[in-house]
Amino acid sequence: MAIQRNMDPKKSPMPVQDPQVRRNNFDEVALGYSYETAVNEAKRCLNCKNKPCQSACPVQIDIPAFIERVANEDMEGAYQIIAQSSSLPAVCGRVCPQEKQCESKCVRGIKGESVGIGRLERFVADWHREHCTEQPEMPTQNGHKVAIIGAGPSGLTAAGDLAKLGYKVTVYEALHLAGGVLVYGIPEFRLPKAIVQKEIDNLKSIGVDIETNMVIGKVLTIDELFEMGNEAVYIGSGAGLPRFMNIPGESLKGVYSANEYLTRINLMKAYKEGAKTPIKHSKNVAVVGGGNVAMDAARSAKRMGAENVYIVYRRGMEELPARKEEVEHAEEEGIIFKTLTNPVEVLSDENGEVKGMKCIEMELGEADESGRRRPIAKENSEFVLDVDTMIMAIGTSPNPLIRSTTPGLETNKRGCIVTDGENGLTSREGVYAGGDAVTGAATVILAMGAGKAAAKAIDEYIQNKQQP
Repeated sequence: MAIQRNMDPKKSPMPVQDPQVRRNNFDEVALGYSYETAVNEAKRCLNCKNKPCQSACPVQIDIPAFIERVANEDMEGAYQIIAQSSSLPAVCGRVCPQEKQCESKCVRGIKGESVGIGRLERFVADWHREHCTEQPEMPTQNGHKVAIIGAGPSGLTAAGDLAKLGYKVTVYEALHLAGGVLVYGIPEFRLPKAIVQKEIDNLKSIGVDIETNMVIGKVLTIDELFEMGNEAVYIGSGAGLPRFMNIPGESLKGVYSANEYLTRINLMKAYKEGAKTPIKHSKNVAVVGGGNVAMDAARSAKRMGAENVYIVYRRGMEELPARKEEVEHAEEEGIIFKTLTNPVEVLSDENGEVKGMKCIEMELGEADESGRRRPIAKENSEFVLDVDTMIMAIGTSPNPLIRSTTPGLETNKRGCIVTDGENGLTSREGVYAGGDAVTGAATVILAMGAGKAAAKAIDEYIQNKQQP
């Protein structure tokens, strides 16, 4: 029977916790579509034959096909279509920047709002988790071994795709818990950790082994992984080394990197009563940066009891790189945006702790090489922001441990591993890399796309070696 299309120009709104309630808890902010809302939203999709949305998806999900299944109320069928391309659908449905990718190409967005593709992906993944009890079928082993470094989104994606092809895959994770940035970086209120663990359990059920507390470069080297019988290695170790501004006062007590601050809260559960990890309970917090990580740190600080939390960003609101939804949620929760502002010094009290941040006002000049207007300091515009905590969220770079212990592995001046681009092949035979270890800090879905491409290339590499 033909589907009666829903021609409403606006997408179905996502129900959320009240801002005044959620700013005091770490429960998930977005509550998810109901069954009826999901079906109604799916009927807004025109099921385009040329699939412009799919072309903008880094993991190439057949978006019109899965949405058509939702419109026909075949939720399990929709899940199976997504699962063919994505190993982490419940994660992507929550944190993927769909508005800049698949939804930006949606035909419905030309004269109205795009279809809520991300919201539908989340609904389908959650429906499957709540209703399906069957274990996935174990793939037939092909006799080949591959090692993956890093249990973040890139490594987990590569591991899942290779395991489905029959490879014996072992993932080596430096931390005590798998998930990478999904568990240490993204807060519970955006991505519940039980959902991440369920996705990881799904990978384990198809034969992926995950060894934690394994710091590659210390416990084992890449050369030793090959000696253990692995025929290829994929480096998906992320970019966990924080950047700082190198301004006076950055070494004071009360100055955090966003990585450290969020890891203490997300991985070590510092927000829970009786948590063993120390963290400062601040009154006035400045978060320097304008990306999603800055929003996560600021919103976490508010939930940790801070009275005033400032986002300090040297460009304007229009230039903020964070997702629009995250900015809106931050504003609703009372985060104060100090845009066109740049820190120049962190001020100290007599105990060596932060007592303020000296800033300078900025204005936007001509566009720079990135295409964004360059911020220029205004003369005689210095002022002091009254804060007791400063969190630096201006980016990260890869940890140098792997490159310093792997002879012949080429890296660039930023410390990122150099690859051939398309397949993730490095300067070492049989060694592939992708995600933030190659690009520097980027999005979860781009890291997943790199893991997917590398898995395909690794399979072709190993299979070609077997040919006479």
